[in-house]
Amino acid sequence: MNTKAQSFLKSLKGKKIALCGIGRSHLPLVSLFTKYGAAVTACDKRTEEQLGDMAVEATNAGAVLRLGENYLDNLDADIVFRTPGMRYYMEELTLLREKGVTVTSEMEVFFDLCPCKIIAVTGSDGKTTTTTVISEMLKAEGKNVHLGGNIGKPLLPEIETISEEDYAVVELSSFQLISMRQSPDVAVVTNLAPNHLDVHKDMQEYIDAKKNIVLHQNAFSKAVLNLDNDISNSFSKDVRGVLYKFSRRQQVSNGAYMKENGDIVFCENGNETFIMNRSDIKIPGLHNVENYLAAISAVWGDVSVDSIVKTAKNFGGVAHRNEFVRELNGVKYYNDSIASSPTRTALGTLSLYDEKIIVILGGYDKHLDYTDLGKLIVKKVKTAIIMGATGPKIEQAILSADEYSKENPRIIKVNNMEEAVQAAFESAQSGDIVSMSPASASFDLYKNFEERGEHFKSLVNKL
Repeated sequence: MNTKAQSFLKSLKGKKIALCGIGRSHLPLVSLFTKYGAAVTACDKRTEEQLGDMAVEATNAGAVLRLGENYLDNLDADIVFRTPGMRYYMEELTLLREKGVTVTSEMEVFFDLCPCKIIAVTGSDGKTTTTTVISEMLKAEGKNVHLGGNIGKPLLPEIETISEEDYAVVELSSFQLISMRQSPDVAVVTNLAPNHLDVHKDMQEYIDAKKNIVLHQNAFSKAVLNLDNDISNSFSKDVRGVLYKFSRRQQVSNGAYMKENGDIVFCENGNETFIMNRSDIKIPGLHNVENYLAAISAVWGDVSVDSIVKTAKNFGGVAHRNEFVRELNGVKYYNDSIASSPTRTALGTLSLYDEKIIVILGGYDKHLDYTDLGKLIVKKVKTAIIMGATGPKIEQAILSADEYSKENPRIIKVNNMEEAVQAAFESAQSGDIVSMSPASASFDLYKNFEERGEHFKSLVNKL
């Protein structure tokens, strides 16, 4: 274990630590902190019954539970770890900071203590696939990789076993980045579009949070920005180190881009290196070409062309991202539950197929604009099955599209996923594609997009 991590963990002896939000990013920390003599309180506004097995796991690991609506009132702690879902500027956390309590997060501490190279990815869409592809490329090169962050796994519990020669590959959300004042060695911004406006006070706060991924880099760092995305590209002026850009539409002077014939090349100081053709990428869609362009730029210099191509030809994708579920009566069903925004559905599912498809849409309202998606649905969808809080907004966007005509597309309104899958089953004919690509978050009916995707798959498999 590196000296800095060892010193930090030893300093926890006798400290009172509150983990605010009992979930997958905090549960593994209970055992780590209690092991070094800290008194850990696991806090959550949910009841013990609502937490279920997570409450049992926290208790068994040595934490004292503090639950209920007022779980932050008069909190007695030296150090508070906030879960990414908690607003950094919420009044209770501000009051704790004013009292001298250290308010931090798992990822902030990990960045402080990590001894190895950190490659971090953020963006509105594509960040999980890009993060995973980067880790797969590094592993193909024989590197020891620690993959985590917003992708679903905390990395601080691994700090004792991480060496200087390893690589940490991290996905970062705006909720994690908003309070971070340390940037990674390699920062990747896939793209930026309106998202999470139900939590951020406005679009500017969302952009500013994302910008922290490059803002605190030094001159020896590397940033990878999307030339085709105006907001991502606008971060260029804040980059202090090496700047690579990627594009699937135009040539770049430093970075990866795709030519008109589909060839993917890397350009550096005017010299081009051919890598592969887009047809070598196993996972479909132009959005995944962009993900690969970003990943190639991120690992350039650490990974050989052979390892890049090997990954492209063999990597089958991440669950809940245009995931093939089954074929029944000649109808193919796909799970694209990750599509929690209009741009994600547009660049993902609706870019993949030449024929018009059946799409299940709608969910929790993050206060996003569906106008452009409505226009695309009219062009690409034969039947739109809509549900959830965003259902009426999506319907209105479809009806308002210039090219809309009666039954083009057909609109079916349902109340839940069971009704949606049944409606798709009854509407589909042999040769059709059915995709659950909601263009909305899941929180109206599910804990997260994974739970939504698993429910969809179970329903499809029972047909």
